[in-house]
Amino acid sequence: MNRREFIVTSGVAGLVAASGPVAAKASAASAPSLMKLGDQTAPTNDAHLKYLARYGVRNICGYPQIEGGRLYATEDELKRMMDMAGKYGISVDCTAPPFLESSFIDREKHPAIMLAQSPERDRDIEHLQMFIKNCAAAGIPSIKYNMSILGVLRTGRKPGRGDAMDHVWKLSEAHPETPQTKAGHVDGEAFWERITYFLDRVIPVANEYKIRMACHPQDPGVPPEGYQGVNRVLGTIDGLKKFITIRESPYHGLNFCQGTVSENLENPSVEIFDLIRYFGTRKKIFNVHFRNIRGHRNDFEEVYPDEGDIDFVKAIKLYKEIGYAYMLMPDHVPLAESDPGSLQSFAFCYGYIRGLIQSVNAEA
Repeated sequence: MNRREFIVTSGVAGLVAASGPVAAKASAASAPSLMKLGDQTAPTNDAHLKYLARYGVRNICGYPQIEGGRLYATEDELKRMMDMAGKYGISVDCTAPPFLESSFIDREKHPAIMLAQSPERDRDIEHLQMFIKNCAAAGIPSIKYNMSILGVLRTGRKPGRGDAMDHVWKLSEAHPETPQTKAGHVDGEAFWERITYFLDRVIPVANEYKIRMACHPQDPGVPPEGYQGVNRVLGTIDGLKKFITIRESPYHGLNFCQGTVSENLENPSVEIFDLIRYFGTRKKIFNVHFRNIRGHRNDFEEVYPDEGDIDFVKAIKLYKEIGYAYMLMPDHVPLAESDPGSLQSFAFCYGYIRGLIQSVNAEA
């Protein structure tokens, strides 16, 4: 498993100004939200774009076809992808490099950044800097990425509703294949050094070209002593709060996986809303993976958005309240043998999220 503008008329603006802060708050609450139903599934080709358009998806994270094994797409490659999506009325609001994925380090073809291997990591960072520059030239405003060594950890599956199977993480039943990965022992200090080294070289370029860099939390969090020798510093709430303060910038923030953040809480049905507000009011949420879980830290299953512990109606109202303006994407849907590729499961999620957005926009 691997992982935009509201115009206020002069009449409304004048009314708000004349009526004071109470009227201003009421006006904001009744205004249409800027949120968009989004998607990040691959590939970005004609067949998949037709599928997305069929279910009302108009904004995506797209994946360009990159020639020759390069670690960055050219401006032309990005524009070809955008033109293809545009045929179906779809906007590419985000993209991702072909590395820095949510992958397990022993299977990662380009691990140098996460392994702190110089000069290889400097070369890979230069490729990402070029990718940022090309995204700006093509008109794609955001890049999502991961800083992963362990990848996405799960211990198995369990029956969900109907014939669905839900992914499960139960720390007490986790038995890694090896005591450590090829990364060896990576404590918190070492992991923060690698993160800071990366941000020091990437965020200034993102600032220059005005590209939002959205980092995914580590999924899931593990105990402080680590798992397979690795302390997942971005698998804790304190770690995410620290992360956004390093190289502070309006272009440095989170691919806010609501599911992953929920997984790292003891009482997610209560605690998640304060965290949406914390990161959202600081304008650090650049994408949302809008998925639900049942359970809590160290013991949870991933379920459909309408059946988990998190109240999605309450959540979307909060995203609207804080002025969140980007994509809400489904992620990690349950599996079923009768649904190869999970296209049906994703279609259900598209409709559910689209309905929530329409509903919250209809509220006075």
